[in-house]
Amino acid sequence: MTNRFAAIQMVSGRSLDENLETAARLLKQAAEEGAELAGLPENFALMAPTESIQALAQHEQQASQLRHFLADQAASLRLWLLGGTLPLPAGDGRSYAASLAYDSDGVCRAEYHKIHLFDADVGDAQQQYRESDSYAPGDQPCVFHSPFGRIGVAVCYDLRFPELFRQMMDPGMDVLLVPAAFTRRTGLAHWLPLLRARAIENQIAVVAANQGGIHSRRRQTSGGSCIIDSWGTVLSEMGFGEGVALADIDLAEQQALRQRMPVMQHRRF
Repeated sequence: MTNRFAAIQMVSGRSLDENLETAARLLKQAAEEGAELAGLPENFALMAPTESIQALAQHEQQASQLRHFLADQAASLRLWLLGGTLPLPAGDGRSYAASLAYDSDGVCRAEYHKIHLFDADVGDAQQQYRESDSYAPGDQPCVFHSPFGRIGVAVCYDLRFPELFRQMMDPGMDVLLVPAAFTRRTGLAHWLPLLRARAIENQIAVVAANQGGIHSRRRQTSGGSCIIDSWGTVLSEMGFGEGVALADIDLAEQQALRQRMPVMQHRRF
């Protein structure tokens, strides 16, 4: 028996209303095409300067607009849904990049705060990225139960730290959801190799939802949202632009692979 998963790719901008309208439309498309689990990309609700993100975090703390939106989408579409990331106040003037998972009744089942923050110079038009100026790091991995096995969550830059995923494998993980907003320069070089490596080395399915286009004069993302099975096969992959990557995953075959090649049992460190 297979389960159908969807990675939602967006080109979010500075209009909250337009971004939410796009997210709702693409989630509806995924559900109509049979998806049971869907993930939105990082910063799905807003790709904007720091001051706009901080204002959104304060508004979200008071009104829970985005959390209500995600819960309503999950319940109305009967989807398990990972809400990309949204900003929630961290208490030190910064925000957490928070990923919230909802079940098909609209109940929040898990909350993950992005652990690894992207402070880097990548040589693109933006030049410098300093997420730690605006965001506080989380400190706890996230793995939660679902009808599709145990689901883990990691965000964007987290992908470069394989020790995180080994720690997530200790309680057991079957599916990894990765919301991201990879830069065009780094994403075209590294996004897919990192995703395939995480799938292969941990023998897990990966559902990766990226931003994919031009957001401003200085900000471009790499797209390539995809679904990968535990053998590392890319089952569905997008280019640039908004849309839905959709694929069926056979978790019974994944378990059989783990029995034939018991990588986790062979760990020495």
